[in-house]
Amino acid sequence: MQTVARTPVPARTGRAVQVRRGDHVRVVDIAGGQVGDLFAYVASPSGVTTEHLSAAHTRTATSRLFPAIGEAFTTDLRRPILTLVKDTSPGRHDLLIAACDDARYADLGVPDHPSCARNLRDALSVRVDVVPQPVNVFMQVPVRADGTLDWLPAATAPGDSITFRAELDCVVMVSACPQDLTVINGARPTGLAIDVLR
Repeated sequence: MQTVARTPVPARTGRAVQVRRGDHVRVVDIAGGQVGDLFAYVASPSGVTTEHLSAAHTRTATSRLFPAIGEAFTTDLRRPILTLVKDTSPGRHDLLIAACDDARYADLGVPDHPSCARNLRDALSVRVDVVPQPVNVFMQVPVRADGTLDWLPAATAPGDSITFRAELDCVVMVSACPQDLTVINGARPTGLAIDVLR
């Protein structure tokens, strides 16, 4: 298996790639310490369908907060869409936190801030009315014993990556999260890359 295409995802932006069933898609943290919001939609001849990777359905299917190697992420129709096949990062990822959006930044007093929700809409060629819960790769949000959440910087080093196998023809979108008002991206947001392998 070799890389057939690399799509850079500059800091604070998002990019989408089309992958075929059986392809592998790898998200690479170029500089280290950067969170990526990953979304996946089942492909259609005109772009994407409304069927998408669902964090809630995945947690139900796996009985985990994040799948282990060899386990699948499922869609809102309970079909496997991506299987986790390799992870060279410290293995800390999140399936709990919603994508940052205009309302989140408005609440923080920073209107017109770039967001993962906006990046998703900009990267796809069709209208997205509802932004699904993303797969937050490299994001550390541990659950404390009392049920509260902690927010920690991403622990990735330059070049760390996570790789998925496509179980359906799909469009995978990754946002290099622009969050710079919490510690999750360290000192400042940086870029990611999406590799398609076959």
